[in-house]
Amino acid sequence: MGATSVSPLAPAAFPELAAIAGVKLHTATLGIRYKGRPDVFLAELAPGTQVAGVFTTSTTASAAVRWGREALKGGSARAFFVNAGNSVAFTGKAGEKFVADKVEAASKALGCDKTEIFTASTGVIGEPTTANRITDAIGDLLANDAGWLDAAKAIMTTDTFPKGATAKATINGTTVSISGFAKGSGMIEPNMATMLGFIFTDAAIPHAVLQAILADCNNRSFNAITVDSDTSTSDTVLVAATGKAGNDAVSGIDDPALADFKTVLEDVLRDLAHQIVRDGEGATKFITVNVSGAVTEKEARIAAKAIANSPLVKTAIAGEDANWGRIVMAVGKCGVTADPNKLTIAIGGITLAKNGERVEDYDEAPVDAHIKGQYIDIHADLGFGDGTATVWTCDLTHGYISINADYRS
Repeated sequence: MGATSVSPLAPAAFPELAAIAGVKLHTATLGIRYKGRPDVFLAELAPGTQVAGVFTTSTTASAAVRWGREALKGGSARAFFVNAGNSVAFTGKAGEKFVADKVEAASKALGCDKTEIFTASTGVIGEPTTANRITDAIGDLLANDAGWLDAAKAIMTTDTFPKGATAKATINGTTVSISGFAKGSGMIEPNMATMLGFIFTDAAIPHAVLQAILADCNNRSFNAITVDSDTSTSDTVLVAATGKAGNDAVSGIDDPALADFKTVLEDVLRDLAHQIVRDGEGATKFITVNVSGAVTEKEARIAAKAIANSPLVKTAIAGEDANWGRIVMAVGKCGVTADPNKLTIAIGGITLAKNGERVEDYDEAPVDAHIKGQYIDIHADLGFGDGTATVWTCDLTHGYISINADYRS
């Protein structure tokens, strides 16, 4: 059940995340599915905390996601309440009751409105359960203060390492901090995998502005990764802004004072997104796919995802075979505007094919050397327009099969 060794692409260590004023973290070890490690986490947020969120586009979304979409309309949050081991997705009325019971317990314990409680669950789909084990432990949970690392571990499933990121930005001359963590390893092609992300900042930013910033940054971070093309029922990314930094009020999404914050938040989200790819189930290589020359940015994204999701491309990379013909295939199948006589393919910065054929007398030795490394760059230029996109993925190895064949055992 799950991976047994740390990904070869894992960072050397979990980073030292900056503390965020107005955030208290709590964890519990309840044995929902995984034994001997935290599997429930609650982020207690200061009154007045503003929240933003993006969720899976799956039409079979979990009850937690459906609750979150509605709660988000209120704009504020007092808690993120998360469990690992069971996604409680596709469990009908039982799943709805599970979420309702968690929300009820947390709102009573914190003395806040139910719409200020955001829940998430990750794990097996379709396994009915009750929230009793979690709700009965709410008092002990809130009494157990935890650090970032324990919180990040509490949401892991097949992840082989906890994922965290932190940074600082300025708003109108005031320094603000951003810290967050995420989980994800398989069932990853967010369309906002099984992917969860929780980011916290002490910046003072109103809900509507924070929501617009997150939606924009998400498109170039979590929405630009894929491990296996499968969108989970449970994908959730939440950002909490406690306002404790005391920065001057911002006027709106286009306020110049927010420029640095937007850039830094996107950096944090991209860092976490990359870590998810680096922990892709069975992954041994991190692949960057760049597409340029598309008619539109949308078509560039479609082509990049087609390359990144192709099992033939991914297995070729796993086998260290620079089979560029599979990249041509992936571009051709995805329905974007393309012409073989305009298409250029490069691996590791070396052009292999252009103008409808292989480059004459190209030297494959440096390409072979590049593809034997851990970080692979693929570039396809469609030759039609100014549309560009970047997508990150990993190779497809037998390890992915082994993990998922045994996932419920």
